Amino acid sequence: MNANTRLGLLALVAALSACSTLEGDKIDYKSATKGSTLEVPPDLTQLAKDSRYAVPGGTVSAAALQAGQQAAQPTAASQAAATSIGDVRIERDGNQRWLVVNRPADKLWEPVREFWLESGFVFTQDQANLGILETDWAENRAKLPQDVVRATLGKVFDSLYSTGERDKFRTRLERNANGGTDIFISHRGMIEVYTNTQKDQTVWQPRAADPELETEFLRRLMVKLGVSQEQSKAIAATAPTQQTPAARIATVNNAPVVQLAENFDRAWRRVGLALDRTGFTVEDRNRNDGLYFVRYVAPNADKKEPGFFGKLFGGSSAAVPPLKYRIAVRSEGNASTVSVLNEAGAPESSANAERIVRVIADELK
Repeated sequence: MNANTRLGLLALVAALSACSTLEGDKIDYKSATKGSTLEVPPDLTQLAKDSRYAVPGGTVSAAALQAGQQAAQPTAASQAAATSIGDVRIERDGNQRWLVVNRPADKLWEPVREFWLESGFVFTQDQANLGILETDWAENRAKLPQDVVRATLGKVFDSLYSTGERDKFRTRLERNANGGTDIFISHRGMIEVYTNTQKDQTVWQPRAADPELETEFLRRLMVKLGVSQEQSKAIAATAPTQQTPAARIATVNNAPVVQLAENFDRAWRRVGLALDRTGFTVEDRNRNDGLYFVRYVAPNADKKEPGFFGKLFGGSSAAVPPLKYRIAVRSEGNASTVSVLNEAGAPESSANAERIVRVIADELK
């Protein structure tokens, strides 16, 4: 089936289902692959605003959960607080939420793994030594129209009946100072858009991370870890917050940095989630030294990304080798600086460093 035929069928399905109502608050993910992923989008290609994305997998896409539960309104005076049931609690700081579980990370790894598999995902990264699980791109099938058209055509052209969006999630487990584990879930989204007025060609572009979708999966993970449905909903809805300080880009010793008016604990946590949400590949981290070891693929505006079928049948050009950097978080009192170091640990002032600093600052705002 050629690309024009596929797009025509997609347009037909979309037109027939335009008047249907989506199910608003359900999650039913279907992974784009059943085994190893074909190829994932390059690290941080989204730094180039005009980059084109070729998303792995078939024609199935993903949709983010629409507005989930309403979060409690933040107050400037309140501090990041926790509400708990048993040995599981949820904390919130700005638009970030995470779980704190009074169990060692090695006892939580398998339950967390099972949680994602039971939710309909497969993994592209499964590294217990780093405490990182990352899912493949997947489609939220509950967001598809549930009408007579879907019931009829969906059975025949199920892979073509698509929302035009995909989601993937990264879960990071970190041991905390009390012997327990902090669990972070971050979301990344892609959306398929037309590239011309004839609407016969599409590309995949990134869309904003969805904090409410992250919260919903944290809540469901709480249930997996022993909290009841009713308790998890109450806890996720009431965790108070504090105002999140703004991030500011500055230059220190001729190198670009991000400056934050907050202590090391908050800065380390926020930078880690920013790296997760923006698609850095984190190879290692050392909290004592305030370092994240990351891989970065520099955007290339002249490189044309092949479409899905080109990648499927080996039509892609040679991959650009990733560069290795260190993201350093340094703090003095309630002030922190985030900078980019090269692989040897020296300050980096290149164009890549400026791009990396900019994307981190944008996510921290």
